[in-house]
Amino acid sequence: MSIDRDTFENTSKEELEELSVPDQVLGFLAANKNRAFKPREIASQIGTDKGAVSTALSRLKDRDLVEHKATYWAITDETERFEGYSGYERATALFNEQLGTEDTESWRKHAPSESHPSVEDEQ
Repeated sequence: MSIDRDTFENTSKEELEELSVPDQVLGFLAANKNRAFKPREIASQIGTDKGAVSTALSRLKDRDLVEHKATYWAITDETERFEGYSGYERATALFNEQLGTEDTESWRKHAPSESHPSVEDEQ
C-alpha cells in the first residue's frame, strides 16, 4: 500500500511497520463496508500479494471480523467485534489520515436514488 509523502516524512518507522497485512485488509474492507471483494481485488488495492491477503482474510474470519461467501469477502456488520481489535483502530486512523474522514452528507448527495437490481432481487 502506498502512502503520501507527508505521511512518509512525518510518521515514525515503528508506526509505519505497525500496520500489518490483516490491519490493511480490515481497514480497506471497513472503508468499503457496503461492498464485498475477491482477494485479488483487495491485494491490488492495498498493494500486496494475493497469498498474503488470503492468509489475512482467513485469520480475520477466525476472529469473526470478516464474512466469506463463495469467492467474496466483506467486513462483518457486527461493529462491536472491532472494539477488541486494536488493528482496526490503527488501520482506520491511517486511512482517515491519508484519505480523509467520510462526509455522510456528501455520500447522500451522490447516492443512487434506486437500489441496484441485485439488492432488489434479495428483497
